[in-house]
Amino acid sequence: MTAPPRRTLLLGGARSGKSRYGEDLLPEHAPVRYCATARRAGDDTEWAARIERHRTRRPAAWTTVEDPDLVAELRGPGPLLIDDIATWLTRVLDDTGAWDLPRVPATVEARVEALVAAVAACPGRVVLVSAEVGLGVVPATKAGRLFRDELGAANTALARVCDEVLLFVAGLPLRLK
Repeated sequence: MTAPPRRTLLLGGARSGKSRYGEDLLPEHAPVRYCATARRAGDDTEWAARIERHRTRRPAAWTTVEDPDLVAELRGPGPLLIDDIATWLTRVLDDTGAWDLPRVPATVEARVEALVAAVAACPGRVVLVSAEVGLGVVPATKAGRLFRDELGAANTALARVCDEVLLFVAGLPLRLK
């Protein structure tokens, strides 16, 4: 009999069902830490409504950790759901000022490497949700290309250390690993 996966990476486009699927992988009535990586935007009511919809569908037994230190969270016991890597990476790029620099600061790669190492060493069950942005056209802007390239590299590194990787297309999971 095969052991259940300890580390799962769920990839997909917007509204592909990856977050809901990730929530369904974890126990509803047990303590789960839900790491919500999206930053609240002060006056963006649509974004606030999205965050609230995600929050209200989580089981009562779960704890939401907003603005998480993912490396520290991954050192703790599972189960843990990280939603999502794309918004976490956006924060890293924002915090390092990478959008306006000619080259990506080494700090970005170091933060991604630390995250990947923490996922690999995580002692408990972890489910990671991330956007797949490499299937479309080449973005017209430098920022779009930077984000696509850095997220693609992060997803690739995370997929290497995960036991299970699924890609969501039109709400359907496709097993990659």
